[in-house]
Amino acid sequence: MSDQDQTHALRAELRQWLARNLPADWRDHQHGDNLPGFLAAQKAWFARLVEGGYATPHWPKDYAGGGRSLPEQIAIFEELARAGAPRMSLFFVSLYHAAMTLVECGTEAQRARHLPAILKGEIWCQGFSEPGAGSDLASLRTRAVRKGDRYIVSGQKIWSTLGQFADQCLLLVRTDSSGPKQGGITFLLMDMKSKGVEVRPIKQITGDEEFAEIFLDEVEIPVENLVGQENKGWKVAQVTLSSERGLTLVELTERLALSLWRLVAAAGGQERLDTQSARAVVDIAARIEALRAMLATLMSNRMSGQERVGDASILKLAYARLSRDFTALGLRLEGLAALRDTDYILGAGYETGNWMFDFLNSYQYNIAGGSNEIQRNIIAERVLGMPREALV
Repeated sequence: MSDQDQTHALRAELRQWLARNLPADWRDHQHGDNLPGFLAAQKAWFARLVEGGYATPHWPKDYAGGGRSLPEQIAIFEELARAGAPRMSLFFVSLYHAAMTLVECGTEAQRARHLPAILKGEIWCQGFSEPGAGSDLASLRTRAVRKGDRYIVSGQKIWSTLGQFADQCLLLVRTDSSGPKQGGITFLLMDMKSKGVEVRPIKQITGDEEFAEIFLDEVEIPVENLVGQENKGWKVAQVTLSSERGLTLVELTERLALSLWRLVAAAGGQERLDTQSARAVVDIAARIEALRAMLATLMSNRMSGQERVGDASILKLAYARLSRDFTALGLRLEGLAALRDTDYILGAGYETGNWMFDFLNSYQYNIAGGSNEIQRNIIAERVLGMPREALV
């Protein structure tokens, strides 16, 4: 069977599986005022995806559902989006950031412990950003001191996605302040139930509590939870962030592409779409197709070891602008009616049906995974070869 035939067969198989397994009422359990319903629905759907073998197509083939080719990965993302399946918001960090970091940088013991645990529902969060170290992540001040077989950690993290529900945390700490900022950072795995860990949800302007801040007071973390080498955590962190600028963008872009019809619906249907608005929708559609093509090239180059420095930053910046423009257009097309509905669906991405919520929420992509300003600096310095002194 050719690769193309194999991908077609996978699509047909997944469509049949979705017809039998997709819960029709999942949105009813994920309204913004129903956190217990959101958690239960996410966990139940994740368990079904794992059982079906569709949760981890991007993982190594040694794990259930893994070892899929890039066309097969995209096919799975497309079919899940086309069926209106819920995004795995609660397990987003687990499936991408944590898993890919462990696969590329973790020890055999760490992979053996955590990858199967993720498949059983272990939830991860990120402990990267701090109140004084967001875009300039290398300025982080959370301190870790090694004492025997333990690191003693104190400090504060912020903007940790769904950190209030996490079991484990990808944690960046400072273990050396004597040299360059990036040189004294260490990457640790932290059990969120450790003594001294306090988590507080952050209520956003949208009414959502998607993020949390984490306070660490003399938290003990075993040295065996070190990823990579001490003081070499900056390199590991780039692997974590790279997964967000690659694999995760594949899924997000596919869902965006399959939500184009919502723009037409926002205008009241095709018959009410004026020429100017139609051109705006076509422009968005063309930008989505361009991003899909660029992502396919990136992932192909990554798997063959030919990825260029800065490529992922270009795509992340493009997606951030596209998601903002997409939701802004939907908001404009729907007009005053967009202010009528204040309800929203947790973790539904562009499928909430609430343009105001989606528009406000789109601004997170200007910051998440490295701010737009940081991406522009990376592109200027590493792609265009501009001197650091010229960057602002």
